[in-house]
Amino acid sequence: MQRLQECVAQETPVALVYNGEPHAVMMATPCDLEDFAVGFSLTEEVVAAAAEIEALEVRPLTDDSGGVEVRLRIPAARLRLLQHRRRNLAGRTGCGLCGAQTIAEAVRQPRRVPAGAPVSAAALRRALEEVRRGQALNAATGAMHAAAWATADGAVRCLREDVGRHNALDKLAGALLRSGQDPAGGFAVVTSRASYEMALKAAMAGIPLLAAISAPTARAVAVAEEAGLTLLGFARGDSFVVYACAARLAEAAPRAAAPAGLGIA
Repeated sequence: MQRLQECVAQETPVALVYNGEPHAVMMATPCDLEDFAVGFSLTEEVVAAAAEIEALEVRPLTDDSGGVEVRLRIPAARLRLLQHRRRNLAGRTGCGLCGAQTIAEAVRQPRRVPAGAPVSAAALRRALEEVRRGQALNAATGAMHAAAWATADGAVRCLREDVGRHNALDKLAGALLRSGQDPAGGFAVVTSRASYEMALKAAMAGIPLLAAISAPTARAVAVAEEAGLTLLGFARGDSFVVYACAARLAEAAPRAAAPAGLGIA
């Protein structure tokens, strides 16, 4: 028998606290938490712009939970809106809607995305390969999702990993905001399916094209159409399927039929 030492992905409770008031507890990988907090705040409409985050501090907790508290200060008017929404989340990994008290709170309207630049199949292929090579944490653990942003020619400029696909995309959105990078100047690739929440977060971050290595859901396609977001699924190697807003693609590509919205028990 051969004994091997394995690396295991970390899941840590991360509490997001605004102006001293707890708002959300998410299970996340405890790296790039400043990016995560900024991205979550934007994609969940806690703030309208990164400049509205007046202060941010990451505090590891000293109790037995092993958790981390991220304290943010936002304008009083934003806090009042947050209190009005009354959305206190206790989110499992990969669950973007846990804790919403009403359907109206859970199903939000996306922003229209900017026009963006045309993206070719070659650029998408390059980005997918660079994402595969750039997933250091997943290479070590086999349990991580990635969200990456590439320029229109497919060069990956930012990549974030997390055990939760929503968290990885929030980290990416926060990293772009904090670096001053314009999300409209490129596109995003995610190593997961494209759920409603993934399409919504991409639109809220101002990313004009989202490519997922797995399939989208019917509601994600509807959100993409409403936001003007180009949504690609099954993006692997030289192939992908276009589910919404094909005009940004620089060349013809397979187009999916309208989703039937089937549910499988």
